[in-house]
Amino acid sequence: MPCKIVRRPPENKIREDRIIEEVVADAYGEEERAMGWYYYAADNLVFPFKARCLAKRATSPIKIGSLVEVTGMAEADDCMHELMVLIKWQGENLAVPLDQLEACAGSNKLTRQVLADWHYWAARGYGF
Repeated sequence: MPCKIVRRPPENKIREDRIIEEVVADAYGEEERAMGWYYYAADNLVFPFKARCLAKRATSPIKIGSLVEVTGMAEADDCMHELMVLIKWQGENLAVPLDQLEACAGSNKLTRQVLADWHYWAARGYGF
């Protein structure tokens, strides 16, 4: 089976500037960058919102194409390596990676922007 080649998206100057100025400004290490992203998402995502699963993850039970309701941010300690959000799953709150989800049409514009910023950051290979 051939390997899937993941292409790095071209640089988006507007998005890069927003991330540098609003998300990771004055962040001097992994923990500070993680907290910058955590608070950017927590302050700008409008909960609850509907999302669709984009990618399978071994750590998440959501299947590609599934619709979920995102109800909040996971605890800050759970977001030290990647952004995690809470979804309703079988009557419980479950933390899943934000990069696994895309906001559905009708979601708040700022919510869609935060998800797009995070997807861009991850796809460009940037880390905390």
